[in-house]
Amino acid sequence: MTRSRRLPAALTAVVLTSTTAVALAGPATAIPPRPPDEYRPVRGPSAPADYRYLQKTMRGETLPRHAYATAAEQARQLPTTGGAWRSVGPTNIGGRITSLALDPRRPDTVYAAAATGGVWVSHDAGQRFEQAWPADQTQAMGAVATAADGTLYAGTGEVNPGGGGITYEGTGLYASRDGGRSWRLLGLRDSGAIGAITIDPADPKRLFVAAAGSLYSPGGDRGVYRSTDAGATWQRVLAGATPFTGATEVLLDPVDRNRLYAVMWDHRREPDLRSYGGVGSGVYRSTDGGTTWTLLTGGLPGAAAGVGRIGLGQAPSGPRRLYAIVNTASGPFEGFYGSEDGGDSWRRLPDNPGLAGSQSTFGWWFGKVWVDPDSPQHVHLAGVPLMTTKDGGRTWTADTTTVHADQHAMAWDPRRANRVYLGNDGGVYRSDTDGDGGWVKAVHEPYTQFYSAAITPQDVTRISGGAQDNGSVRSWPGPGFTEYLGGDGEENQINPRDKNNVYACYQYGNCFWSTDGGDTMTYFANNVAGTRRNWFTPLVFDPRDPTVMYYGANVLSRSADGGRTWTAISGDLTGGPGRDPVYTNYGTISTIAPAGDGRTVYVGTDDGRVWVTRDAGANWTPLLSGQPWVTRVVVDPAAPNRVYVTLSAYRAGSDTPHVLGSLDGGRHFVDISGNLPQAPVNDLVIARGATLYVATDQGVFVSHSGGWRWQRLGTGLPLVPVDDIEYDGDHQRLVAATFGSGMYETRTP
Repeated sequence: MTRSRRLPAALTAVVLTSTTAVALAGPATAIPPRPPDEYRPVRGPSAPADYRYLQKTMRGETLPRHAYATAAEQARQLPTTGGAWRSVGPTNIGGRITSLALDPRRPDTVYAAAATGGVWVSHDAGQRFEQAWPADQTQAMGAVATAADGTLYAGTGEVNPGGGGITYEGTGLYASRDGGRSWRLLGLRDSGAIGAITIDPADPKRLFVAAAGSLYSPGGDRGVYRSTDAGATWQRVLAGATPFTGATEVLLDPVDRNRLYAVMWDHRREPDLRSYGGVGSGVYRSTDGGTTWTLLTGGLPGAAAGVGRIGLGQAPSGPRRLYAIVNTASGPFEGFYGSEDGGDSWRRLPDNPGLAGSQSTFGWWFGKVWVDPDSPQHVHLAGVPLMTTKDGGRTWTADTTTVHADQHAMAWDPRRANRVYLGNDGGVYRSDTDGDGGWVKAVHEPYTQFYSAAITPQDVTRISGGAQDNGSVRSWPGPGFTEYLGGDGEENQINPRDKNNVYACYQYGNCFWSTDGGDTMTYFANNVAGTRRNWFTPLVFDPRDPTVMYYGANVLSRSADGGRTWTAISGDLTGGPGRDPVYTNYGTISTIAPAGDGRTVYVGTDDGRVWVTRDAGANWTPLLSGQPWVTRVVVDPAAPNRVYVTLSAYRAGSDTPHVLGSLDGGRHFVDISGNLPQAPVNDLVIARGATLYVATDQGVFVSHSGGWRWQRLGTGLPLVPVDDIEYDGDHQRLVAATFGSGMYETRTP
């Protein structure tokens, strides 16, 4: 191997790269002209994207079990340096809620499980939420529940396998006897994701847990588990038919304590294939307290029909009445079924276009049915909109305007007549009319999932960012954050010389510019070359002149007038489209790094390639290939040959480097990962001197020696994935966009 010149601090391994120049600048792909009064958005898969999943795995491998937990423990072991992080919002936007529970001893006390934001509690009937979960534990949540004795339970790991990203796995079931101030692990450490916790109201020591298992690895603690001693010991009472079959629901009959129902789901995710159904999917019943189980057919579709995720609801006021929504393995709606004899027989209820449409093409994202405790005919159903029937499933209405899209959780308040709480991708809502409208959104919920952040040295209070299913949001004009572009918020930028010149994108590179701070937005993506665009399409300023911008599809485009017009300056810099029939936009530029000389530009791709041009795109040189997803290429604006590459893939136990550095323009790279946890690295910032900051799935780390030796940065930042960090050297601050806890800021030396 050939060694490079030394980077600051120590060197470890070196990657020898090709330096053969390749002429790639050619005719741009023809793009239809923009219509005079409308825009044509670039389309991608309609389902919640697999952006983060594909980013963190490699083709030909499975995701190693415990990779996230192992990396978290490594992160906790690192020494800490720097001051405190402080939350800078938003508190009024919200984020994905996976489960809700009411406190049986404290009126108006509500617990909410945020997908990657931990457990939160409200003491004022769902208006303001405060954290009720340790900051240094996994923040991935699947279920919360309360027992009659006041014990609060939390099941970690999210069951929903999508939503713009990877489903983070958990570390088991936890219990708190003081309302979330302290927690203890009860076991099921290898459960992957917990979909439901059911507690016998007559015996708080009798628990049932639906463990879905790892989405990526077979086996483990999956199926239905029973405890008769408040979680001290566990017995698996229902195992799956395959190593990838887990449980998502377990219901206890409110009249007959020996009768239970469970939903099993056969599902698996590989880097290039979804298998969201199979022979293990079905509804089961036990009549002996969970000791033995019977698969219910009697009119329900069988495994041969390609059954995917199933949602099950039981009428508390008439427990023999059951409802089931069935989706196909590929995602679309299969049918809605009802039973009036406790599951012995089922009939398919009338098809309804609105009901089918509510599941879109991704019914595996929902799988929930909620029945009014006082009316067996009154049912709510999870979908993109909230679906409601008042006649037992014969007719339906859709709430598409008063609550956020993508429903996941609901809980009736037994103390307040007609009061119900709803959790969705926008946060927590409350209705005092049994969920038939009248929804009021929580006013303080700091668990937004951010993909990006944008800041400006002109105004330290001005922050924007792209949020999962909550659009692009901004801190101005205040108070609070406001959405100024919809969809899944992705890249955001603020012109460093003009704080009112802002840019925002939603998924697949649908980008807009504004000259009035985002009050009016102008679409420009139809003017940009390329046939494939990433879920998160990069859009960056040139460091010398922010009127010069770069946009990455599968080819790189350059604008000299602030994004109004664009010219392709490369050919296809990827290996072509991938094999996944759903995620068809694989094979794209994922990161762009223009240097300060006006000629040198580096790019990285989602298929593991790094390129450089040193003549403004006339010729391109390949620097790396065969790597994991390239999350960032970062170049020193004052030194075009000082360049860093960050990579993302769970490869526990592997010595694959995930931070590389070069001082010779990428001709040779050095592994400077050092003692970083074995976790995806999502961003890197070059600060003063030899200081580097990196954002990872386990928080933010700093090296004051140019790499190799890393420390955990600051205190008070939850152990949450950080997708983006922005550095303001003028004011010595660093802003972190977390995927589950909103934005944080800390002062830097």
